[in-house]
Amino acid sequence: MVNEITVKIKKKSAQSYIKGYPLLTKEALVTMPDIEEGTILRLVDESNRFLAKGYHGNQNKGIGWILTYDEKQPLDEAFFTILFREAFVKRQVFFNDDTTTAFRIFNGEGDGLGGLTIDYYDGFLVLQWYSQGIYKWKSTLLAALKKAINTLGIYEKRRFDAKGQYLESDDFLEGHIAPEPLIVKENGINYAVYLNDGAMTGIFLDQRDVRKTICDTYAAGRTVLNTFSYTGAFSIAAAFGGAIHTTNVDVANRSIPKTREQFTVNKLDPAEHTIMAEDVFQYFKYANRKALAFDMVILDPPSFARTKKTTFSVAKDYGKLLEESIAITNPNGIIIASTNYAGYGMDKFKQVVQGAFKNQGREYKIVEQFTLPADFVTQSSFREGDYLKVLFLEVK
Repeated sequence: MVNEITVKIKKKSAQSYIKGYPLLTKEALVTMPDIEEGTILRLVDESNRFLAKGYHGNQNKGIGWILTYDEKQPLDEAFFTILFREAFVKRQVFFNDDTTTAFRIFNGEGDGLGGLTIDYYDGFLVLQWYSQGIYKWKSTLLAALKKAINTLGIYEKRRFDAKGQYLESDDFLEGHIAPEPLIVKENGINYAVYLNDGAMTGIFLDQRDVRKTICDTYAAGRTVLNTFSYTGAFSIAAAFGGAIHTTNVDVANRSIPKTREQFTVNKLDPAEHTIMAEDVFQYFKYANRKALAFDMVILDPPSFARTKKTTFSVAKDYGKLLEESIAITNPNGIIIASTNYAGYGMDKFKQVVQGAFKNQGREYKIVEQFTLPADFVTQSSFREGDYLKVLFLEVK
């Protein structure tokens, strides 16, 4: 049985929890008791009136999550089984779509359980744990999950070391071991993924709608520069949409064979595309020296990255990155500016874009705008949960 303690919420914070705010923060508590992660927290206001129940789990956002507003609700296997089943019903349209076999089936606080996400890869599940607290509930949650869905195999990613990073381990949990690579489909396009090869699988599922829009609307007849290209997923979508040529630039050497593989599993010749391991800012210098320009430039950098020569952070450097991109984008070309940086809301991101174009003396028009797709369910009471911001910018 998980321990349960009562904690008091400050008067000024109580109202936000009454309205459904799901994240528990240290600042909201009258006092923070010395308790183990995973402990059930019974929240009351300063008059001892019951507010909600949740659990204690430290992550970079806060110290825990709200799970129920029913004081009598036990937080047991039956509770989580219902939670999972309700989430899976919401994704029925994806389960019924033969052209897409990889998507998110449980999105943390958006589906009622902050600190855990579950992705579906053609019958296999990948669980991502974001705190030691939620990980202590693992046996209960796995039992509930297996009652709610049939799977071929289950993998996990633990993302809760002292720096909030992925904990290296064998990620296979149980069931059958997935093929390597496992070929999944997204809108009819093949993608090679690896479920037990580090923190990432080979594709970012939250960009599905963006890739479809590139393919269906903007790629035909264009030359494409895909920066921070990872395994080249945006480029595969562009090639399917009729792009003339794609150039893929990522600092990691392993991006080269990974990107070639993505072309190959779609019966596309990787030799017809440029795939290189290079620092993106160094590539911009090269492109300027060679007077290279592109009809589409894709910018989806990590929030923070460090190489031997440079350090990049979205907070400080995205404007510069965008300026460099504007300089090598053809007139009437498209820049796809994307970030998952939690420190920016969409309005702030648009201000960064506006400043970059102003500095370059160029005009632009926002022709498409995206946040998270439908399977990445969010709560209106927790706006920061909708972290993805993508703008398609037509360069005048």
